[in-house]
Amino acid sequence: MSEALLSIDNLRVRFGDTLAVDGVSLDIRAGERVALVGESGSGKSVTALSILRLVRDAEVTGSIRFAGEELLTKSEHAMRGLRGSDIAMIFQEPMTALNPLYTVGDQIGETIQLHDGATPREARVRAIALLARTGITEPERRVDSYPHQLSGGQRQRVMIAMALACRPRLLLADEPTTALDVTIRAQIVELLLELQRDEAEKRGMAVLLITHDLNLVRRFAERVAVMEKGVLVESGAVDALFEAPQHPYTQRLLQSRPKRSVLPVLPIAPVLLDAKDVRVEYPTRLPGVAGWFKRGRFKAVDDVTLSVRQGETLGIVGESGSGKSTLAMALLGLQRISHGSVEFQGKPLDDFRGREKTVLRSNLQVVFQDPFSSLSPRQTVERIVGEGLALHRPELDAAARRAKVIAVLREVGLDRTALTRYPHEFSGGQRQRIAIARALVLEPSILILDEPTSALDVSIQTQVLALLADIQRKHNLGYVFISHDLKVIGAMAHRVAVMRDGNVVEAGDVEKIFAKPSDEYTRKLLAAALNS
Repeated sequence: MSEALLSIDNLRVRFGDTLAVDGVSLDIRAGERVALVGESGSGKSVTALSILRLVRDAEVTGSIRFAGEELLTKSEHAMRGLRGSDIAMIFQEPMTALNPLYTVGDQIGETIQLHDGATPREARVRAIALLARTGITEPERRVDSYPHQLSGGQRQRVMIAMALACRPRLLLADEPTTALDVTIRAQIVELLLELQRDEAEKRGMAVLLITHDLNLVRRFAERVAVMEKGVLVESGAVDALFEAPQHPYTQRLLQSRPKRSVLPVLPIAPVLLDAKDVRVEYPTRLPGVAGWFKRGRFKAVDDVTLSVRQGETLGIVGESGSGKSTLAMALLGLQRISHGSVEFQGKPLDDFRGREKTVLRSNLQVVFQDPFSSLSPRQTVERIVGEGLALHRPELDAAARRAKVIAVLREVGLDRTALTRYPHEFSGGQRQRIAIARALVLEPSILILDEPTSALDVSIQTQVLALLADIQRKHNLGYVFISHDLKVIGAMAHRVAVMRDGNVVEAGDVEKIFAKPSDEYTRKLLAAALNS
């Protein structure tokens, strides 16, 4: 047994009266791949942030040694030298981790210039190469994009490229594939494995993978540690632990799988949402002659037609950047559409005015992909979830609003203690549940769900899917369910539309298409999902 590159001994992290991490001990050797799994709020991310000394307003005790040196007693100046160079981190929420005022190329290049002393031109060339290696198409164009111009999956890949820029000795990967579709997820896994096998560096990069994706753990990690409520309850070799888990909590995690739970749509069910020939375009710069650029149009969504009936779930799948989220914004009337029409209950969205438009907004709700950026950091959970009630249900007094907020929070697995807390006090998965509660509290007719379970661990994902299925049956809602997780779509959807490069390449009954896809692209997605 070689000496540990990272050695955590009896780590405790306390926020006021809350003990978030309770006596965790874990060793990672050079070149080793270790996964840390557990439900949302179990202390996984706090443990990782403690390694880099990025936990604020907390009491941290115990020992964290890296390459034989104690990190908890190092100066902040010394820690800045380690961060990004020897120890790098892929953060869970790329939109909040990336600076919105700088291009992604500048942000990747900054790390390279700071730690490797590269010139701006050298840093740009390396940034383009890193974007290409992480699966971003047209890296020469995307390097000049700002974070808001990229899809959620593309932003996650930028974060991965930034973390890998200086070939760190230890990579802390906090949900690195959460926003990625199955094909890119496989590419990222292979990329990380390839970097570890790279003999030119001879550094033996170790990886601490924090994830709720148990299939990813099985494919990537050599050892796995399981956390519950801040405590490390079980650890061991991946194969042994998956085959014979000892702790009841581990057994429960491994048994959590999406289960199909849909009722047939009634033949007389009316069409709630009807979109015809929807096209969304953006102006862009295209390469011209002699190094010049010319103006062009980028078609994010190209003549898409679809409909959703009462009580029906339409699944939309496709790789990151295929136009799924842009289509969702168009269906909500929040995206400038150059061509096409979207109707709600037979009336074009553009024709809703005044009070009618207010009623439309209460009936057409959305759960966004990134729960942190969609929740106001200055408001408590009670105000966030209850804001829609104050606007759309003015007849309710404060006590009645609070009762409805508590009830919907309980439905998504949170208790009343969440009312007075702020978004930053919750884990990523808990924030997603708050976002779902905010949408459900108004009891809408149509709910557009943009990757609503991507930030959730498997057990909570199962609970939320069961909750959404139950709410649909109870209120006869229509869902537009956008996801890169084909298992989730298979469990929830009646019909599915497969998108690629802004086009719907195949659509129809989900069970028929998943059993016998006619398009080669659909077959590739399904094959990647089976192997993930």
